[in-house]
Amino acid sequence: MAARAIAARIADERQWTLGREVGWQVRFEQRFTPDTRVLVVTEGVLTARLQRDPLLSDFRTVVFDEFHERSVHSDLAIALGRQAWRARDDLRVVVMSATLDTAAVSAFLDGCPVLDVPGRAHPLSISYAPGRTVADVAAQALADGDGDVLCFLPGAGEIRRAIDELTPKLSGSPVDVLPLHGSLDAAAQDAVMRPGGRRRVVVATNIAETSVTVPGVRSVVDSGLQKIARYDAARAIDSLDLDRITADAADQRAGRAARLGPGQAWRLWHAHDRLRAHREAEIHRIDLSGPVLDILAAGWDARAFEWFEPPEQDAVERALLLLVRLGLVEAGRLTPLGEQARQLPLHPRLARALLAAHGARDMARAAALLSERHVLPPRRATTTSDLLSALDDWPTMPTHVQRVAAEIERQARRVSAADGSSGGPGVRSADGAHTRLAESAFLKAVFSGYPDRVAERRAPGSPRARLSSGVGATLGPESGVHQAEFFVALDIQAPGPVRPGAPAGQPAAEARIRLASGIERAWLTATSFERIHRFDAASGTVKASILERYEALVLAERTAAPDGEVQAGLLAKAWLDRGPLDEDVQLLRRLRFAGHAVVIGDLVLAAARLARSLDDVKPARALSPQIVGSLAHDAPDAIMVPSGRRVPLEYDEHGAVSAAVKLQELFGLQYTPRVGVRHEPVLLALLAPNGRPVQLTRDLHSFWTNTYPEVRRQLRGRYPRHPWPEDPRTAVPTGRVQPRRPGK
Repeated sequence: MAARAIAARIADERQWTLGREVGWQVRFEQRFTPDTRVLVVTEGVLTARLQRDPLLSDFRTVVFDEFHERSVHSDLAIALGRQAWRARDDLRVVVMSATLDTAAVSAFLDGCPVLDVPGRAHPLSISYAPGRTVADVAAQALADGDGDVLCFLPGAGEIRRAIDELTPKLSGSPVDVLPLHGSLDAAAQDAVMRPGGRRRVVVATNIAETSVTVPGVRSVVDSGLQKIARYDAARAIDSLDLDRITADAADQRAGRAARLGPGQAWRLWHAHDRLRAHREAEIHRIDLSGPVLDILAAGWDARAFEWFEPPEQDAVERALLLLVRLGLVEAGRLTPLGEQARQLPLHPRLARALLAAHGARDMARAAALLSERHVLPPRRATTTSDLLSALDDWPTMPTHVQRVAAEIERQARRVSAADGSSGGPGVRSADGAHTRLAESAFLKAVFSGYPDRVAERRAPGSPRARLSSGVGATLGPESGVHQAEFFVALDIQAPGPVRPGAPAGQPAAEARIRLASGIERAWLTATSFERIHRFDAASGTVKASILERYEALVLAERTAAPDGEVQAGLLAKAWLDRGPLDEDVQLLRRLRFAGHAVVIGDLVLAAARLARSLDDVKPARALSPQIVGSLAHDAPDAIMVPSGRRVPLEYDEHGAVSAAVKLQELFGLQYTPRVGVRHEPVLLALLAPNGRPVQLTRDLHSFWTNTYPEVRRQLRGRYPRHPWPEDPRTAVPTGRVQPRRPGK
């Protein structure tokens, strides 16, 4: 629209013929001849020309107007234009804007001169009206002032609702209410740019902010809102977000009211609200796969390209990855398919889908619907693809969408014809006018353009799904794709970026899928295979399986043999979580007693490498022969007592050693046994015949001398079948009861 309006203004001022001396070219439309001296184009068209002719051989001057808007195409075009300027002595570059950071642009263009052009400033009154509607304030502006009213709203839907609200307020008044947005056809847009015979209220998107001047405007009503495209890296999806405008945009909008004379601007927010100073360049917030494809097509290295303001390297890498997945790029160069895709004025996704369908009409129409993203096809009760539902009602689609579809089809046929390919599988319509692409071929072609947007339904019939990026999403009521287990998400409305550091347990907001298209499970080729392990507490073993994944989605799972090292790690962790058994505790204490430094985790892991289950994890098995020998000598697990029996030793956490033994088994032993290099005396728990301790001692010699006589007196009558000699140091040790004598 801006290109046509500027060309018409130049023709009027110069008294030239529009389409001859001055012409214009936009996507799918052009009007110029070989005699054209000034050609007005969009930034995307300029980029395409620079790809075909890097030196811009047919032009002597390039003018970048409204450069402050910083579309990604303007950033790319000025970078490519600089290369042409450096290669040509006769090429001139002019960059223009009313709110431009001239220092940055001048530095990028090797210190080019800066010209300040003063303008005339008419008085501008600014009022704030928080809480009021656009329709309400527009009606007041008509009543209070003269001239036309220009209202700013974020999108076509909001414009329609505002007009519906405003029209009854102006019933009977000689006022025309006109919409102005990018989805209107050229005739409707151009009509707004011509002065009318009556007063008008023009309700527009930010298309009227700087690029075009609506005649007759004396009042502006600004909602303070805009819709901007963003790429949500956390969810790996594109979204169109509603956002507040920046301060420089608010000034640009208000200034529309004072171009012809004194004006009035109404802002529908509080005067104390603080807006961000400047808009964010598009290059920092959108998917860069289209610009990166253009860079590669021009023969440049996408990673080393000299941008006016470089994007994040991660954004470039994501774009390259997507282009590789689409089959358009390989090893940093365009594939034959990529060469075809770059000739189509579409996002690489849509170009890829169109090429997969061999330029079929159905896919051209689907591409038109998806490229005009504010147009949503009507919902069907149940369908395999929301796009197919829209195609069934194609005659009801807006005129400009139908025109775009026809042009896409024409260009796709040209590209396909040059490649020698023809239409894909399909069936001819009843009137024979064109071939309808078979449903499976259509769905598969759509999938080829969105291989990274696959979603799996969480349960049959459920609207909740998981995207192949790993995040959750919900199928909105707009979609009729209710049955497919797998589908591609064509249009996603993100609720906002994932907040880092959100409180644990707080449910994450899920994106809403507004358009979907079903796919078959068989079309998904695994992108990775992952062996996973888990400890099964019931069996005490580690179980393994191989997951076949499509990105984050699990396609299949099959049982596998565990990896030995992973199995050992999980068994060791289970052992540590459970804690040591008594026998393990004793082993660890013996190791410390013998002076061995023990790292329990290492010891348990070594033991786990020898085990197949938790019960098999025995740290003693992991000891080296040298340590086993050391323990036997320096920290034995038992001692031999005079009765001939091996009595277990118990080591406590403080390094003390004890043993429980029946008193009669120690007859004949003079002194307390000692163990280890320190000759640690064993704490003896001397047991009565009933197994209960009667004395604890580390000095057996003293016990025999001082305590034993009293113990003998107390116990010999209670246990007459046990020996109770007067001198235990010379008695024969025994662990058995004496046989009863006859008559006793």
